[in-house]
Amino acid sequence: MGLFMLVLGVILWTDAHLLKTVLPKVRAGMDDRLGAGRARGIMALIMLSGIILMIIGYRSAEVTQIYSPAGWAGPVNNLLMFVAILLLGMGSSKGRLRSLLHHPMLTGVLVWVVAHLLVNGDLASIILFGGMALWAISHMVLLNAANRDWVRPEPGPAKGDAKLFVIAAVLYVVIVGIHTMLGYNPFSGGYA
Repeated sequence: MGLFMLVLGVILWTDAHLLKTVLPKVRAGMDDRLGAGRARGIMALIMLSGIILMIIGYRSAEVTQIYSPAGWAGPVNNLLMFVAILLLGMGSSKGRLRSLLHHPMLTGVLVWVVAHLLVNGDLASIILFGGMALWAISHMVLLNAANRDWVRPEPGPAKGDAKLFVIAAVLYVVIVGIHTMLGYNPFSGGYA
């Protein structure tokens, strides 16, 4: 049942995020029929349901080990997670870094996926993180096809990057704390 819930959660998350890109008339029709605010609320509820199903499914799935993570994977994971957090915030930052990538948030998701697949070799992890990777890659491809005339944003001041690094560091500490409370201390070497 856990894997079913996990897969359903990944599907809900993916479908809700891709609806506007893949079926823009359907999504626009929702705005017309329900109003933009209600339609966004429904989409947010679908995404939240996907997240809840992913968490419950992942936590309750039977552990089926597919591969064993390498001993060096832990420290690399920890470094990549900081990079992922930076990338996730980069698109909203006001610094110089925001002009480097077309899709910093989706690139951050991919870095997050790689980091977690380095330290988790079980089937549930492969489904969760692999599904998120497929979503991120397909979203990038679809967005690029829909908007071929991307204009690189002008770099902002360096103090925006400093602010991004401070926020990323705080979030990193919070995420490490949450993982530790759940029994997965990223710095203990005991990954699951």
